[in-house]
Amino acid sequence: MHAVTGDDGDDGDGDGERPVRITARALLLATGAHERHLPFPGWTLPGVVGAGGAQAMLKSDLVLPGRRVAVAGSGPLLLAVASSLAAAGARVPAVVEASGYLGYARRPRALAADPRKLAEGAAHAAALLRHRVRLLTRSAVTAAHGTRRVEAVTVTRLGPDWRPLNGTSRRIRCDALAVGHGLVPQTDLATTLGCATRRTADGSFALLLDDDLETTVRGVWAAGESAGIGGERVALAEGELAARAIARRLRHVATVTPALRRRRARLRAFADAMTAVHAPGPGWTGWLTDATEVCRCEEVTAGRIREAVRDLGARDARTVKLLTRAGMGWCQGRTCGQAVARLAAPDGLPTAPERRPLAVPVTLGTLAALDDGAP
Repeated sequence: MHAVTGDDGDDGDGDGERPVRITARALLLATGAHERHLPFPGWTLPGVVGAGGAQAMLKSDLVLPGRRVAVAGSGPLLLAVASSLAAAGARVPAVVEASGYLGYARRPRALAADPRKLAEGAAHAAALLRHRVRLLTRSAVTAAHGTRRVEAVTVTRLGPDWRPLNGTSRRIRCDALAVGHGLVPQTDLATTLGCATRRTADGSFALLLDDDLETTVRGVWAAGESAGIGGERVALAEGELAARAIARRLRHVATVTPALRRRRARLRAFADAMTAVHAPGPGWTGWLTDATEVCRCEEVTAGRIREAVRDLGARDARTVKLLTRAGMGWCQGRTCGQAVARLAAPDGLPTAPERRPLAVPVTLGTLAALDDGAP
């Protein structure tokens, strides 16, 4: 097995990149995830940041995205972000959760499988009460307003399918918005190698793995978020399980213990329940106007994508990309991909991610620097 990667070391030309060839008998992919962004009018205003981005700003640089920060989207990350922002001195007027939390009550076995998550949730809820942060469920930020930066957001109640309910909108004043709708598995490298994927409960795609976490391509294993969103503890358990499986295959040493398999299964059960509870409903596209930019890199609006589907016969994200350039920008669809796929799918279910020759943008110089014996 061969792989080409980049080297962060500076070789004198100033760009700090050069191709490096790696040969291995086994490959373990732990490529993580990226935030799911669902566009809405005004989401390109300065001051609108990803929920994970806001947390990263606070943890790494001790910087707040604003003084009065609304937190919105869906998923347990919102509670952690809001409590961290409030503890750091930001005023958080509301946490706007598009789903509810009653869905967890319908999955008692999954809840019992990971009581630590319940304790974490209770701690965040207590922090929000202490800082007097309102929790608005079954609601979403459907528009952001401002001139030079965000000054207020419109919050609207949602129906069961996330469709905005008429007559339920209200404005909340803020100078920043941290918004995110969960995470999406990063499968670019694996699908490039031909690994098969499976659809998860929230409509995204994760890698299809066997009991030893080996993909459908022999010799390629995966662990963590690329196998399905689960968090740090799931990733650690899966990393150990996959490493032991690889060692058994290559060296005939180290066994995968039943206790490790049970721990991984228990943690995955809660993670899968979490994914299902916070799955985006198809009605969220109802808060998009035709003028709303969906692909920020190429400035492609929802109206152009709808035209491609309605008038030009597009039925998937790839065709929409060819007709509108949506997803052709620097992020290569990581920001807009989920939204474009949802708008393009006639049945509301995005198709599996396409196989690409390159996982990330590379320069022609990098490709030219590869030796001629590349397989």
